[in-house]
Amino acid sequence: MKRTGIMMIVLIMMISTGAAFAANEKPASEPAVKKPSIKPMQEESSGNISGKVVETMNAGGYTYVCVEKNGKKTWVAVPEMKKVTVGSKMSFQPGSVMPNFTSKTLNRTFDSIVFSGGPVAAGGQAAPGMPGGDPTYAGSKASVAAPDKDIKVEKPAGDNAYTISEAYAKSTALNKKQVAVKGKVVKFSQGIMGKNWVHIQDGSGDQQKGTHDLVATTQDTAAVGDIVTVTGTFAKDKDFGAGYSYKAIIEDAKVQK
Repeated sequence: MKRTGIMMIVLIMMISTGAAFAANEKPASEPAVKKPSIKPMQEESSGNISGKVVETMNAGGYTYVCVEKNGKKTWVAVPEMKKVTVGSKMSFQPGSVMPNFTSKTLNRTFDSIVFSGGPVAAGGQAAPGMPGGDPTYAGSKASVAAPDKDIKVEKPAGDNAYTISEAYAKSTALNKKQVAVKGKVVKFSQGIMGKNWVHIQDGSGDQQKGTHDLVATTQDTAAVGDIVTVTGTFAKDKDFGAGYSYKAIIEDAKVQK
């Protein structure tokens, strides 16, 4: 009996000691979770893009050039050039970076491509005649189609209908409004930056000022020579970067023959 009592006392002391230890013990701190650093997507390339040309092709009014430097390959798209030689060394102006860009014309997706204003000549200046070295056209630095002197197209019917010269003249008032313009397709570029680009002329406007040619972006298709009515949202002073700046453009247009 005496022995049993001693065992009970020892058991009570052990329980009390364990409870006190549990009360005073601090939980182990959780290891700090290292959060990955997330950098924003680069929208503009910094500095000229140079290297040895390893691949090139023309499509949709653009020249696609892959240059390699120090083992790194970079794809660049510029307004169409007459000749680019594989193996030559070239340098291009910085421009807008487009990740996962798909060219429908080439049926090819680029992991990343830079839309540049054009090549850089010796001395670091934009090559003569390329967009980066010219002032902003009323249409676009990148490509304003030459005037077709034989074109004479009347504007479509409706309150929101304008000739091309009227659209330029009233660009401030028409900004972000629905417009309809009729003209002859003088240039069509497909699948650039996810859009088709239609140049139309109606015989109005001033070639010297660049107001003879109006561009529309669309998902529709057209052929050079078609007479079409373009209906969409008018935009004033639209800048897509990489030298593609428009004083006037019709966006998300419907193109009807």
